[in-house]
Amino acid sequence: MSTFADVAVSGRFQLRFQSLFQQGRALAFPCDAQGHVPMDDLSERARCNYLYARAVVGREFATPSVVRELG
Repeated sequence: MSTFADVAVSGRFQLRFQSLFQQGRALAFPCDAQGHVPMDDLSERARCNYLYARAVVGREFATPSVVRELG
């Protein structure tokens, strides 16, 4: 299982769920290069948002993509 420290060492990536209906709206979560999100390192709110986004892929959000963080 990845930890946030592993994510930081391997480079900074985000798993982005882009809204299907509102341009510019997305949910993004730290992940490794393969898209694995360290759920144990997320806050409760972020974890709930992540699980929600996964549940509504294809209905509210597009299939997520792994992107390198800017900056």
